[in-house]
Amino acid sequence: MEADYVVVGAGSAGCAIAYRLSEAGRSVLVIEAGGSDWGPFIRMPAALSYPMNMARYDWGFRTEPEPHLGGRQLATPRGRVIGGSSSINGMVYVRGHARDYDHWAESGATGWAYADVLPYFRRMEHWHGRSGEASWRGQDGPLHVTRGPAANPLAQAFLRAGAQAGYPVTEDPNGRQQEGFGPMEATIWQGRRWSAAFAYLRPALRRVNCDLVPGIARKVLIEEGRATGVEIDSFNGVQVVKARREVIVTSSSINSPKLLMQSGIGPGEHLQEMGLSVTAHRPGVGQNLQDHLEMYVQQAATQPVSLYRYWNLWGKALIGAHWLFTGQGLGASNQFEMGAFIRSRAGVDYPDVQFHFLPIAVRYDGQAAAEGHGFQAHVGPMRSPSRGAVTLRSPDPAAAPKILFNYMSTEEDWRDFRACIRLTREIFSQEAFAPFRGHEISPGPDVVTDEQLDEAIREHVESAYHPCGTCRMGAADDPMAVVDPACRVIGVEGLRVADSSIFPRVTNGNLNAPSIMTGEKAADHILGRQALPRDEREPWSDPDWRVAQRPLRGGLAQAAE
Repeated sequence: MEADYVVVGAGSAGCAIAYRLSEAGRSVLVIEAGGSDWGPFIRMPAALSYPMNMARYDWGFRTEPEPHLGGRQLATPRGRVIGGSSSINGMVYVRGHARDYDHWAESGATGWAYADVLPYFRRMEHWHGRSGEASWRGQDGPLHVTRGPAANPLAQAFLRAGAQAGYPVTEDPNGRQQEGFGPMEATIWQGRRWSAAFAYLRPALRRVNCDLVPGIARKVLIEEGRATGVEIDSFNGVQVVKARREVIVTSSSINSPKLLMQSGIGPGEHLQEMGLSVTAHRPGVGQNLQDHLEMYVQQAATQPVSLYRYWNLWGKALIGAHWLFTGQGLGASNQFEMGAFIRSRAGVDYPDVQFHFLPIAVRYDGQAAAEGHGFQAHVGPMRSPSRGAVTLRSPDPAAAPKILFNYMSTEEDWRDFRACIRLTREIFSQEAFAPFRGHEISPGPDVVTDEQLDEAIREHVESAYHPCGTCRMGAADDPMAVVDPACRVIGVEGLRVADSSIFPRVTNGNLNAPSIMTGEKAADHILGRQALPRDEREPWSDPDWRVAQRPLRGGLAQAAE
């Protein structure tokens, strides 16, 4: 129960940190509240809707009533299992856009510009792409990244429709050019989910200097301004896990600020209201909460080519059996095999809209299919200006925190979401979809005016499950920053936070890849190593962005280049 480093949370970043610290010969104890990740619902990629809705694997958080969504309470799944949210997510692998990280650096996260983080993305990847610019990708890292076959004719129609609508086609959205229509990548290897637990934690635990401690963190122990360990609830009651060097909190954008506040680090007035003594007044703890919202634009299919043919007990059994005995077939894919990043309007310098295409019309949680054969695009803006907060509900460490994203709180949110839906309809109207296109299922052909679209958004928008920002990284003299660019908690010695909570602003796309990268880079800071050499290559940017919403030369011409 004592080690050089105590890592709180075996999630995406925590697993990477444990791997790198133990690789360097340091002793590491990883505290994790959840249990084993060996279940078939976790390992089988096509079963992704199950673990995020199972109390065994998920913390079960829900938002407070969201004032701009008619008081709706949205699910906020976070992994409570070895591997954290990388064990229950959709497995989509997106690095984010170069400008995301340049914005981080401009916001005070010095040393986190794209040129700084690109070498860490390459270090962590074992890329298996069939095309693309391999020099932008990593070849021998712990994290396997693959592409699905995208053999369904609807997936290919989506790619062609994007080009017909005048958008670029990109061979590798995680390489030189994110903007455009192209393949989606996934943390899947040999037909199974390749979570942070399999990539990093299990190899680390095979070393004699790394071990896992089951338990729920109650608070970080701080003596004379320095973190010395973590108090946990375990099977043996309340215990203390001691850290000889540092405590590293990697508990998610929801639980990391909660743990800091329970430890007396946070907004002083709020802590006092909760009856907690203030160790370090950091008003930014729990603030700056961000997420991606998305709508499902669903279209009926006139031919029986969608995955709806398997939407029955017999079909699911066949897929499951095929996968169980061979590791192949439809069960070996998350089915998000094609996607896109585009700009919502002229004057936006890099993509601010993401599409996940799915060759079936179904809810993301898998609980209900639409009326029959169909297809859908999950679409939403990437850089909402709305900000919320995570606060304590009570001083009881066992109580869930209050989560309020304050979704859709600005006019910009509504304008951008209307644009997302209209742009999706334009794509679905292209000739490539003509052989398959039936009527619009959702939001529906009669939903056309701004007011009608707003009502549909208010009723049907869902979280994409990308919360971040609640322990924002920034300059040490920034009063709202929680950690400095070395991930050290400002005002407390021997304590760091390294997970998606430190993001100054949400990245373009899904957050698992940036979270693992954060763990990789934080490990070098913790070890006192010099950062990997910067990679100064310039990614592609549309030269016409100031005057056009899509390239003036058209998608087919851009694809030919």
